[in-house]
Amino acid sequence: MRLVVALGGNALLERGETPLAEVQEKHVLMAVDALAPLARHHDLVITHGNGPQVGLLALESASDPDLPHPYPFDVLGAQTQGMIGYFLLQAFENALPGRRVASLICQTLVAADDPAFTHPTKFVGPIYEEGEGKRLAQLRRWEIRPDGEAWRRVVASPEPQALIEIATIRMLLADGSIAICAGGGGIPVCRNETGALHGVEAVVDKDLTAALLGCELDADALVLLTDVAGIEHHFGTESAQVIRRTDPQALRAMNFPAGSMGPKVEAVCRFVEATGKQAMIGRLEDAQELVEGKRGTLVEPADHKRPHTR
Repeated sequence: MRLVVALGGNALLERGETPLAEVQEKHVLMAVDALAPLARHHDLVITHGNGPQVGLLALESASDPDLPHPYPFDVLGAQTQGMIGYFLLQAFENALPGRRVASLICQTLVAADDPAFTHPTKFVGPIYEEGEGKRLAQLRRWEIRPDGEAWRRVVASPEPQALIEIATIRMLLADGSIAICAGGGGIPVCRNETGALHGVEAVVDKDLTAALLGCELDADALVLLTDVAGIEHHFGTESAQVIRRTDPQALRAMNFPAGSMGPKVEAVCRFVEATGKQAMIGRLEDAQELVEGKRGTLVEPADHKRPHTR
């Protein structure tokens, strides 16, 4: 099978961890250990989040006394793609000697008039206590919002419309390579009136880009890996239940947090509705069992299975 796998931010950093290179490399080794068994039997396309990393680089850039202004987010996105792609590339090559692996810097086309540019929702960077977050927001002219019990910066997250390097990704897969691509949702770019590409100040949601990747590459399944067991009824309450099997129609009738599970649910719904194939959401360490249908939440076309919970 051809699998598009999206690694959540927990694959590199847990909330509150110091974002040292060695800390992130340790998490990447754990992620690749979970994915290597899948890579032995399936074609793999790997994408990943970059929220903590791109936020950290933005903070460093804004604080650099040698810079008259900070680097734009498209450039920071490219930097995080290179760093995280390197970590994953080396880990896969060490885990699967002889297997071809490629890490590709990718651009994602977005619309210049996307309403997301006036309504930022994408969390980036570290977490703060409310007082410190609001102080930094005023100092640096950020927008911040609650992220659970903490506060984080938010930036624009426009809709992914097309993947500029999709032909190159197809070529890598045809060659038998594991393709690491469109990290952080891809570098957000627009076209000007002549058709030329230019970067924009935004971060694209990696799960929505993963869904687009899955559709464009004719993937057999979309696998979203995170730090929870699956989609839950009554999330965060004592009556929470993992939804073991469901369909887009049932999911769209429910409400999910916009900053966390919401984009993942939207991504799996889009993929299943567009392709008639399956999508899975669950823990990184359960990756193989997710694909086998033994763990997590399986999302199928509405006429395939009746939804039930565990």
